[in-house]
Amino acid sequence: MKHREELERERETLSAVLKKMFSITEDAASNEEIRDRILSGGKITGTNMVVMICAILIASVGLNTNSVAVIIGAMLISPLMGSILAISYGTASNDAYLVKRHAVGFAVQIFMSVATATVYFLLSPVKEPTEQLLARTNPSFFDVLIALAGGIAGIVGQTRKDKSNNIIPGVAIATALMPPLCTCGYAIANGNLRMLLGAFYLFTINAYFIYIASDLMLVLLRTPRVRAMTFTEWKRLRKKMYRNTLLVLLPILAIAIGWNR
Repeated sequence: MKHREELERERETLSAVLKKMFSITEDAASNEEIRDRILSGGKITGTNMVVMICAILIASVGLNTNSVAVIIGAMLISPLMGSILAISYGTASNDAYLVKRHAVGFAVQIFMSVATATVYFLLSPVKEPTEQLLARTNPSFFDVLIALAGGIAGIVGQTRKDKSNNIIPGVAIATALMPPLCTCGYAIANGNLRMLLGAFYLFTINAYFIYIASDLMLVLLRTPRVRAMTFTEWKRLRKKMYRNTLLVLLPILAIAIGWNR
């Protein structure tokens, strides 16, 4: 009997240690600070738009000259991640207005990025696709895993009390949102439809799974909701997420099946 009690205490101790080790709430910032930080990063006007145009030009030059260092520099300053996290926050807080506003802003960022890259590649004397450009046209399941892990790490970094961490820059490099959009610009400028579809699909995978992962993490952090969600609404939202995830994964599944034949 005594041995059994000791085992139970050891299990409880181990469970408490593991919970503390993987806790994401222990050093989390206040709900107000998290909201202000995420929504501020999701703005597309002023500084963020200027920085985005600069980032897309830097990334385009890096891809055009096959320079990894320049591409990494562009990803570090790109504000695209902020818009995705803001959309996730709107979803987790059940705020349809926030979701719509930041989704429209994200669409504007995508359009401006592709347009800027297209103009650059139309003017560039280097027309041959480089290794770095071609690398952004063949998405795989590994990109899904990277985006999921990046979304989790990104939202954890944004919700800590200590803002001076290197998580967001690392996530920006790993998930690579900017280079696929630059590749879309190259494909449009050079009339390459296959490259355009591959690059935009890679961008879609990265953006969508960052959104899904960060949304789930914000729910786990118990983000306050502007309005309580009914069971029917929650069920409908869950079905939409399952459906959208399947739709995003279908091309990769088709490619995988084709390779196995």
